[in-house]
Parts: sequence; C-alpha cells; structure tokens
Amino acid sequence: MLAVVMSLVERFLGRDERALARAISLAEAGSPVGQVLLAAVRARATGAPVVGVTGSPGSGKSTLIDRLIGAVRERGERVAVVTVDPTSPYSGGAIMGDRIRMMGWYDDPGVYIRSMATRGRLGGLAGATLQVVTLLDAYGFDRVFVETVGVGQSEIDIVELADTTILVLTPEQGDGVQALKAGIMEVADLFCVNKYDRPGGDRLKREVEAALEFTPLVGGTWRPPVLETVATRGEGTGLLMEYLDRHIDHLKVTGQRRERLRRRARAEVSALLNRELERALSARDDGFVDEILKGRTSLRDAVLVLLAASPVGSRVD
Repeated sequence: MLAVVMSLVERFLGRDERALARAISLAEAGSPVGQVLLAAVRARATGAPVVGVTGSPGSGKSTLIDRLIGAVRERGERVAVVTVDPTSPYSGGAIMGDRIRMMGWYDDPGVYIRSMATRGRLGGLAGATLQVVTLLDAYGFDRVFVETVGVGQSEIDIVELADTTILVLTPEQGDGVQALKAGIMEVADLFCVNKYDRPGGDRLKREVEAALEFTPLVGGTWRPPVLETVATRGEGTGLLMEYLDRHIDHLKVTGQRRERLRRRARAEVSALLNRELERALSARDDGFVDEILKGRTSLRDAVLVLLAASPVGSRVD
C-alpha cells in the first residue's frame, strides 16, 4: 500500500488532476489510503481563503459563484469549487452533479469544480468536505468556494469550515424571516441580496440591516455588510469580491485568521471521529443496543467500546 500512496502523493504534488480527483474520492469514501495521503500533503496547504456560500434553494448561489470565479480568474488566481448536493436515494451520489452547473469553466485549467453528496448528513455539508478543502488547498488553489445544499435550521455548521461565509437572500421568498429563524444571522460575514431587481429587494435589504443592529458583531469586531447583486447580469459581484478581500484582511489584522484555521482542523477531527464511531455502531448487532436498553451498559461505556473498535481507536496506544 505504501508504494501506491507514495506514487499518488508524487502525482498529487505534481498537480496531476487525476491524482487530485482520486485523492478526493478516497477522502469521501473514508479510505485509510486517503487519510495517509492527506497527512502526507497537509504541510503543503498554505491557508487558501475558503468562502462558504449558503442560502435557500433558488437564491442563485451557483450563478453568483460562477461570477465570482470570473473575478478570481481575472486576477490570474486558481480557484476550486465544492458544491454539496442532496444524496440520490438510488446511487448514493450527488443528485445535482457539477456537470450541469458552471459549465463555462470546464476548459479552464485554473478552475476545478467538484460535487459531493451529503449522504444524509445534516448541516448542509458533506462529512468529508473539510478534508476535501484541505486537499484543494494543498494542491495549490488560491481560493476555494464551498456551496451548501441550502439554508435551514441546522446549516450553520458552514462557519466551522469557511473563513468567510456569504448568506444569499432573495426577495419574494421570505428569506429575511427565515434567516432570523435559522440563527444564521449571527454567523454570516457577508449578506448578499441577490435578484435585487425583483420587487421587494429594497425592503429585504432594510429588514436585514435592521436585524443586524441587534445582532452581535461576528467575532466581536466585524459588522457584516448587506450587498446588492443581480448575479445573472454580473451586477454587484465586483463589490462583493472586494468585500471578500476586506474580510480576509480583517481576519489577518485581528489575528482571527489563525484561529479559524485551528477551528477548521478541530472540526475536521470531529467529523472523522463521528464517521468512524457511526461505522463501528453500524457493525454491531441488536444485542449491543439491547444491553443499553436493559441498563447493563451505560452510554459512556458503549461509546468507549465503539471507539476502541474503530480504526481511529485501534491506533491509540
């Protein structure tokens, strides 16, 4: 196995796109080979800015990202996009593949787009997304965009991954109220009222700005701006890109950038640990659960048994 891993690492570091695709597939599958490869290339990650884009279905997230890709490429930077889609109940893969989105960039070697399936995971992010972002950073992309499934009560975990989180809202969908209900107002770094040319755009912007007056500053120091865009025409995306740069600069000046990188690493460890525990639990028969129901095994002891049985736990001395 070592020879296979070293060959894949060499190709990966040589910017072989097939090696990158293989590495991502291994990370998604939770393969031990993928974990060894990830450890081997992690030191090459330079901390490329990660931008999370979330919002309700139909808000225009993909179109907005498509325009931002253009802005990044005009600078000569390489950009990667991870789109997290619902899981097909038949294939287990992403229902909406990347091939039907952002089609104009497939001939550009400086753009890499990958779809991932949620595989039933709440929070709008696939379980392996954190590892995939690390791989894309190590591969040499200058910026990474991550698009979530949609906005909902449990989707604020985008903040664990992104340096900058954009919440995309649209008029006529009650997005202002939904954002307040979801609690995402407190974690978004930038608000984008997309399709601003539609009726209610001004009102939605005023509602969000009013709500932000009563919301704590993100990180204690940043007041999120509320920007207007019409992504289909490219209107406002230049200013949005400018604010993305401002926010990263702000994080660096205040020292929060390093803390966000640590938070991402912690979230990566937590995601892997949860996945391994779930696998260990699924391998147990009903008798294991019956022991808990009868009070013969405490929940804590059951978790310790699962941890010891998992690949992660088996490596602990």
